[in-house]
Amino acid sequence: MSISFLSIPLDLRTPGTYLEVDPSRALQGLLGLHQRLLIIGQRLTTGETPALEPVLVVSPKDAVRRFGFGSMLANMLTAAKSANGYTETWAVALDDDPAGVAAHGTLTFGGAPTAAGTVSLLIGGTRVRVGVAVGDTPAQVATNAVAVVNALGGLPVTAVANAAVVTLTHRHKGEVGNSLDLRHSYYQGEALPKGLTLAITGMAGGTANPDLDPALASLADRRFHYVVSPYGDAANLTALETWLAERWDPLKHLEGLGFTAARGSAATLSTLGNSRNAPYTSLMGAGLSPSAVEIWAAVYGAVEAFNLNIDPARPTQTLVLPGILPPAVPDILDTSERNILLHDGVSTYLVDDGGLVRIERDVTTYQTNALGVDDPSMLDINTMATLAYIKDQVRARVTNRYPRHKLADDSTNVGAGQAIVRPKDMRNELIALFREMEKNGIVENLDQFKTDLLVERNASDRNRLDAVIPPDLVGQFRVFAGQVQFIL
Repeated sequence: MSISFLSIPLDLRTPGTYLEVDPSRALQGLLGLHQRLLIIGQRLTTGETPALEPVLVVSPKDAVRRFGFGSMLANMLTAAKSANGYTETWAVALDDDPAGVAAHGTLTFGGAPTAAGTVSLLIGGTRVRVGVAVGDTPAQVATNAVAVVNALGGLPVTAVANAAVVTLTHRHKGEVGNSLDLRHSYYQGEALPKGLTLAITGMAGGTANPDLDPALASLADRRFHYVVSPYGDAANLTALETWLAERWDPLKHLEGLGFTAARGSAATLSTLGNSRNAPYTSLMGAGLSPSAVEIWAAVYGAVEAFNLNIDPARPTQTLVLPGILPPAVPDILDTSERNILLHDGVSTYLVDDGGLVRIERDVTTYQTNALGVDDPSMLDINTMATLAYIKDQVRARVTNRYPRHKLADDSTNVGAGQAIVRPKDMRNELIALFREMEKNGIVENLDQFKTDLLVERNASDRNRLDAVIPPDLVGQFRVFAGQVQFIL
């Protein structure tokens, strides 16, 4: 008798036919991985869901109900769902820090309109149009602007007027409000009505973003493959980096990648990128785009989540970031500026002729090793996504094929049907698995893999099997260089 039954005892004497099911051979090929996206942001008290409670969000309407109309988190989820309606999406809300201050900016109207027209404002990338009649005073225009802004409850600001001055106050306390863009006449053909002037003072004065740590702690050991945070301050970036590093611990099996964004000039973004050095987070440099930074983070993370789940090794370059507005033409970063940012751990984008914003290259903030030496080994998000994918596939294959097996040396003569695994059996299983991954374009150079693969029984613990798994990750086609040698 050599078959290792799971549930049928050997001493069974009762007559009958007894059949059990062994699923260990059911998995053929690579495992289809179900992944989750998590978005963190601030809520309003009008929302039904309390802070620090992880919840599944199924639609933009659901997000508004849970976190409040016009809240940062509801707006982030709405943007993410528009960009990726398929990935299972969760959210954790934060309350404003009681010690924080909300950012504010002003719109100051002047002059006297000599022709009817429309003031086309852009607040965090959302268009707000205010009608102007001939003879309206600046104070009347300001009052009308306040009415329109406050009627659009989904905006990240509220408005009040004092004579000709409109003060816009962010709905949430925190530094993130300082980056909210205010401008007018963004689109071609838009202009202020003749005779009317408008001076804009940008958002400023916001302090104290909420602390990410409680939100991250609320997740316990639930795995999220992609995490979006809107915060670019040093404390919260460190919190996210530390949390992700802990989840990549080989004893936890909770690997994930973090996505965030920051606005500013090339110099500002370069300085921020150089202050970070983490292989599990990606920071998109939004430049001087009108779109709110939290929307940038949400859309960027959502697009990455959808596409990396399809194929972790395929580059995301040229993918559109839906709903994101490009900077004005003079503010679009040139090739040399973007190249510098990519060396400073900041991801970049391109703007096509139709005004669509497309990912150029998504990198992590990892730049140097522990000794401060340049180290591109974990530069690209694809590398980290592929490593997480490989770890999942190996865990799935080993645990599915050998769930309750005994362990023996290679020299052991094992009868057919026995639930015993030997180092050479595991080696063959890994080679077969990586052959599948080679066919699917995840790894290459299988001959090298077989040469360098090492599987052995642990000398100290005879119940443990150790392995050195040396995949050659497939690369991404990012640069083509050619020399044109012409003849006249």
